[in-house]
Amino acid sequence: VQLQAYGGGLVQAGGSLRLTCAASLRSFSSYVMGWFRQAPGKEREFVARISWKAIDTWYADFVKGRFAIDRDNTKKTMYLQMNSLKPEDTAVYYCAGPIGLSGSNHSGTYWGQGTQVTVSS
Repeated sequence: VQLQAYGGGLVQAGGSLRLTCAASLRSFSSYVMGWFRQAPGKEREFVARISWKAIDTWYADFVKGRFAIDRDNTKKTMYLQMNSLKPEDTAVYYCAGPIGLSGSNHSGTYWGQGTQVTVSS
């Protein structure tokens, strides 16, 4: 398994969760990494991405100010801190990389298995 995401769960609206993505990719530290999500009946969408040395981050508008992406290259791990969660944040969250700086994925992108986040109102 190249990427493994965990940390999801059931939380009330306004609560917080921290997702973790553990990587076994040899070149993890040189990859732009990101988080995506897919809600039931909807297409997968970009959530956030982080550059190689965590200098540059980018977020989808609907999570700006609430979510924070981070990484620890020494541990080959990426995180997504999710605060002020809303019911509409309910989805399966996937970690992925390498991806483009625009958040785009491609044929060489590895995907984690996904972790379910459910936010109750």
